[in-house]
Amino acid sequence: MVGAFYAAARSGNFAALLSVLDPDVVLRADFGRARPESAFVRGAEAVANRARLGAASASVIHPARVNGTAGAVITRNGEAFAVMAFTVADDRIVEIDIIGGTDRVRRVASAVLSS
Repeated sequence: MVGAFYAAARSGNFAALLSVLDPDVVLRADFGRARPESAFVRGAEAVANRARLGAASASVIHPARVNGTAGAVITRNGEAFAVMAFTVADDRIVEIDIIGGTDRVRRVASAVLSS
């Protein structure tokens, strides 16, 4: 599911994104003080729209285990930018949690990428 999510987001395939997202999916993004765009988004269409925009600006997606679940570290210009964690149930993504903020991401990313 998560691999299909990444592929659909990168290609901008809205229908494919909807197919892997639960209709009531929740996305939480917390970028701390670094950026004011922290968000709470609910619903497959809203999350799919956000994913397409976010993936377009992401340099490299590094699939990884985050807190024992499927996730990724996103890097831009070789620097860790965000960490994502996914919750999957009944073959659909039901939650996506994203953290950002330079110091927080570096700490989490170094642990995730080294495991």
